[in-house]
Amino acid sequence: MWRLVPPKLGRLSRSLKLAALGSLLVLMVLHSPSLLASWQRNELADRRFLQLNKCPACFGTSWCRRFLNGQVVFEAWGRLRLLDFLNVKNVYFAQYGEPREGGRRRVVLKRLGSQRELAQLDQSICKRATGRPRCDLLQAMPRTEFARLNGDVRLLTPEAVEGWSDLVHCPSQRLLDRLVRRYAETKDSGSFLLRNLKDSERMQLLLTLAFNPEPLVLQSFPSDEGWPFAKYLGACGRMVAVNYVGEELWSYFNAPWEKRVDLAWQLMEIAEQLTNNDFEFALYLLDVSFDNFAVGPRDGKVIIVDAENVLVADKRLIRQNKPENWDVWYESKFDDCDKEACLSFSKEILCARATVDHNYYAVCQNLLSRHATWRGTSGGLLHDPPSEIAKDGRLEALLDECTNPKKRYGRFQAAKELREYLAQLSNNVR
Repeated sequence: MWRLVPPKLGRLSRSLKLAALGSLLVLMVLHSPSLLASWQRNELADRRFLQLNKCPACFGTSWCRRFLNGQVVFEAWGRLRLLDFLNVKNVYFAQYGEPREGGRRRVVLKRLGSQRELAQLDQSICKRATGRPRCDLLQAMPRTEFARLNGDVRLLTPEAVEGWSDLVHCPSQRLLDRLVRRYAETKDSGSFLLRNLKDSERMQLLLTLAFNPEPLVLQSFPSDEGWPFAKYLGACGRMVAVNYVGEELWSYFNAPWEKRVDLAWQLMEIAEQLTNNDFEFALYLLDVSFDNFAVGPRDGKVIIVDAENVLVADKRLIRQNKPENWDVWYESKFDDCDKEACLSFSKEILCARATVDHNYYAVCQNLLSRHATWRGTSGGLLHDPPSEIAKDGRLEALLDECTNPKKRYGRFQAAKELREYLAQLSNNVR
């Protein structure tokens, strides 16, 4: 239905793919002994492959026993290291099984960055500690800012980590206490006191917070408590394990209309939950695309599977400190850019206003409306509605107002009405 490239470019693309496939087959033949070895060997039980030797410049050790005991194995083609050059994001699929449970389940393994980003991390640690690009990370880490809270430091404070990543762009003490209390890479979790963590665990926590805080988002706002994120399982070295959710949202782009309506309703519910909740934390999604959400195959539930770029604002603190214009409703500005999945926002404003429509704007513009573009397509998840709905015009009007409002504070009202209308269409009225 959707043509991604013009005909001539399509033929060229197919030729290039065939050439690449031919080259890959030649390489596989030339490397057949090592190919067979990598297929037979469980590299997830290899300490060096897990980069456990780089700890405490790593993401944790809570799952090391499972990895090293061979309870986690790659699926099929994931065993072939020759294909790693195609896996730019360093995301793998694997099977995990507990001996007592007898059966396996699918998990997702992440290095939380590309090979280039991880190499840059190593270089930055070494340069800060020794002035040289290469060093012994074990010796270097205690000489970096990641060790600033070692010793008898009681709390992780906003002054120590503010601005290190989106998660802590404007952290409150309440948020940081939550991060420490729920930190899963320590045996003594449950306390907000840093002094209960080992120095190595503190350094791992701070490095994760700075490099890619996704594990900390999943731990602090867990799926077990109803938050719409994938379940965090554990880490070993520089390999993090999370629960496999299902196929990415993009695979449902041309699903039956009823299914797409239900998914759209869930996405708007997620936007509402992350914006307004009883905990008074606003979790703003700064990177919204079809690849960052997945759908459970059994329950059809939409889950966020990439939580690296989530900014958390403490509404309780905003109301307490009352920064300038804190109680003025903030309307995100529509940005009809030429790039895919682009958003316009100010982190400073997100941190300083109690009422913000960013999540509604992000979901409507990048996923649902006619302005949503992804992988060369346009039209959004709710493209091509049935004739009676298209003729009625209400859905299109609500999507347009949610994306590019014409009235003052129009997006807030449109988002509310859109959630109700989608619930009605999908028989999800509660």
